[in-house]
Amino acid sequence: MIAIQLPDGSRREFPAPLSVGDVAASIGAGLAKAALGGKVDGKVVDLSHVIAHDVQLAIVTDKDADGLELIRHSTAHLLAYAVKELYPDAQVTIGPVIENGFYYDFSYKRPFTPEDLAAIEAKMTELARKDEKVVRRVLPRDEAVAHFKALGENYKAEIIGSIPADQDVSLYAEGRFEDLCRGPHVPSTGKLKHFKLMKVAGAYWRGDHRNEMLQRVYGTAWATKDDLQKYLTMLEEAEKRDHRRLGKELDLFHMEEASPGTVFWHPKGWALWQQVEQYMRRIYQDNGYQEVKGPQIVDRSLWEKSGHWEKYREAMFTTESEKREYALKPMNCPGHILIFKQGVKSYRDLPLRYGEFGQCHRNEPSGGLHGIMRVRAFTQDDGHIFCTEDQILPECVAYTELLQKVYKDFGFSDILYKVATRPDARIGSDELWDKAEHALMESLRRAGVEYVIAPGDGAFYGPKIEYTLKDALGREWQCGTMQVDFNMTVRLDAEFVDEDGQHKNPVMLHRAIVGSLERFIGILIEQHAGALPVWLAPTQVVVANITDAQADYVAEIVKSLQKQGLRASADLRNEKITYKIRQHSMQKLPYILVVGDKEKANGSVAVRARGNQDLGVMPLQDFLNRISADITNKV
Repeated sequence: MIAIQLPDGSRREFPAPLSVGDVAASIGAGLAKAALGGKVDGKVVDLSHVIAHDVQLAIVTDKDADGLELIRHSTAHLLAYAVKELYPDAQVTIGPVIENGFYYDFSYKRPFTPEDLAAIEAKMTELARKDEKVVRRVLPRDEAVAHFKALGENYKAEIIGSIPADQDVSLYAEGRFEDLCRGPHVPSTGKLKHFKLMKVAGAYWRGDHRNEMLQRVYGTAWATKDDLQKYLTMLEEAEKRDHRRLGKELDLFHMEEASPGTVFWHPKGWALWQQVEQYMRRIYQDNGYQEVKGPQIVDRSLWEKSGHWEKYREAMFTTESEKREYALKPMNCPGHILIFKQGVKSYRDLPLRYGEFGQCHRNEPSGGLHGIMRVRAFTQDDGHIFCTEDQILPECVAYTELLQKVYKDFGFSDILYKVATRPDARIGSDELWDKAEHALMESLRRAGVEYVIAPGDGAFYGPKIEYTLKDALGREWQCGTMQVDFNMTVRLDAEFVDEDGQHKNPVMLHRAIVGSLERFIGILIEQHAGALPVWLAPTQVVVANITDAQADYVAEIVKSLQKQGLRASADLRNEKITYKIRQHSMQKLPYILVVGDKEKANGSVAVRARGNQDLGVMPLQDFLNRISADITNKV
C-alpha cells in the first residue's frame, strides 16, 4: 500500500502507484477540476507525476502561490507557441517567470510592433480556448539536440548541448508546439485565462553584448480576472507616479547622457534632498552617532585587504596616478575602519557609532540604470557601529526601533523583515556565522516583529537583516539593512583594549536606514505621487497677488514666512489669479496664499490647500500655526 499524507493531517492509502491527478480526483471532483499540480514532499510537480511510495502531498490550485507560478510559467510557453504559429521563422530561446509575470526571448528578422503584440495576445487567447493537453516526455540529451536542430531551433539546440551528455532532458508539448523545460506545467492550456502582453525590449543572447540582440516580450498572468485588472490598474497608477516623469514636471532633477547613471539636481530637487539629509543628520545626532567623512579615492591595496577587490572588482571604477592603482569607493566601511584605528580604543569607548553621508560609485550596467532609483553615483546614510559581542543585541534592537520611527515619519508604516543568512562564498568560520545569525534573529524577536529567512542571501562577510517598505501601491522596496560582521575588523587589523588589557577585534555592525538617498527620494516621490508632505516639499507655500497693488504686501508676507524657517516664494507675475492657482496646483504645492486689496487692508491671507481645498481667509498668524503643526506632525 502507498500512504499519502495530506496538509490537513488526514491519510489516504492506495494499492498501486497513481498520479497526483488521480489523488485529487479521489478527494473530490471540485478539487480535481481546480488542480494545477501537486507538491510532493515539498517539491512542485505536474498532475501527471506518478507517486510510487509514501509521501506528503498538497494539491496545488490557483489559490496557492505555487499555482500562480505554474500559471505564469505555462503562459510563457503559450506565448512562444503563439509566436511560432504567427511567425514560423522566429526562433525561441528562453522564457522564465519573473516578478508579476514572465518573458520570452525570440530571434526574429524584424522588430515586433505594438500591432504584433496585439496579434500574439489574440493568438494566445485562441490557443488557450482549445484547452490542449500539456504533455511531458523525456529524451536523451543528444537525441533532444538533434530534434531541435531538425526544427531549425538552433538556440534550443545550443542550450541542450551545454547539458552533460549522460543526462536526459524533459520536453513539454501543447498542440504543435514543443519546448525544452524542466517543468512543471498546468495540465492543459485551458487553465490559462487571465494574461496580457506588456512590452518588447532588447536582450543579448545569454546576456553577453557580443552576442545577437534578441527581442524580449514581457507579459503578466494572474489567477483571476479581478487580480489581472487590479495589477493593470496599479501599473497605470504607477505610471502616473513615475519619479522620472514627476522629476521633470516638478523641475526636481534630470539625467544627462554626458554622465550616465548620475543625477543633476535642480534647486527644488536639492531642497528636497537637503530635507532628507538634514533629517537623517538629526537622527545621527540624537542617537549617539559621530559624523565622519572619508575620501572618494582609495588605493587598491585596501580593497584587496578588505576582500572587496576580489568580490566587486567588475563593479568598481578605477584610476591610476604615479604608477599606483586606485578605486572610487563602492562603499564606506573600510574607510570607517581606518578612522577607528586612529588612536588606541578602549572597551569603554564601545559602542562607537560612526555615520557618513558617503558618496559611492558602482559601475552598474547601462541596461540596469533606472532614473534615480538605480544609478552609478549615489550617497548613503551609511553607519558603522564598533562594539563587543555583548553589545550586538541591544544595538540591533535599538536600531530596529529607530528605523521604524524614521520610516513612519516619511509616511511608511508597513515594513517587512528578512534575515539573509550565510552564502556559499563567504569568509570567516562557521562558529562566527552562527553567532552573527543568532544575534540578528534574536534582536528581531526582542523587537517583537515577525521575520522570514532568506537562506544564502547574506553578504560574503556576514549575515544581514533587510528592511523592506511597502508603498501606497503595495510595491516593495528594500531600503534598510543591519549586518553583523566579525571579519572585516580582523582583516583590517582594527582592535580595542578590553577590561583585562587584552587586544581584541571589535564586531562591526554595518547599517543604513534609507540606503541610497537618490533611490529613497525616488521612492518618496512615487509614494506621495509628487505631492510631498509639507515638511519635505521643496516649496511649502507660494504667495500670489491679484494686482500690482498688493506686491509690497506679498513681499512682506514672504519675508515673514522665511523668517519662520519656511520655504516660501512670491508670484508677482502679471497673470490672472486663476491661472496662477492652477499652475501652482499642478506643481503640487502644499499651500497657496492669495492676497487682494481686502486681505492687504485686514492683514490676512486667503488660504488654498493642496487638493483644491479653499480654507478661506485667516490672519497670517493662524496660517503660521496651521503650517507649523503640519511640519511638526510630519503631515
